[in-house]
Amino acid sequence: MPTSGPRRVILLLPYICRTMVGMSKTERIELRVSADDKDAIAAAAAMEHTTTTEFVRDAVLDRAQHVRARADRTLMPAEQFNALVAALDVAGDTPNLARTFAHKRRFIQR
Repeated sequence: MPTSGPRRVILLLPYICRTMVGMSKTERIELRVSADDKDAIAAAAAMEHTTTTEFVRDAVLDRAQHVRARADRTLMPAEQFNALVAALDVAGDTPNLARTFAHKRRFIQR
């Protein structure tokens, strides 16, 4: 019985990490794709000798890892980086820090 509109593909994603052996997959993500998209994904999964669910999960997790890794980095031109490092190498006056060290310690490690 043919249906109109996009088909529904159900996939399961582990809620912590796919590389952790023995982790149960309890969470569910659903997405809608066109028939052509579903066929393309299924064909690619078959070429990799894996299920559609595993193929989509691996692709999504690889992309998520890439996005998260990119968010942890600051990219800047070399000139800007060199100026930043040079600015860090210049010691400035720190009167508050000097006053703090001038006080007697409240706690002494024994």
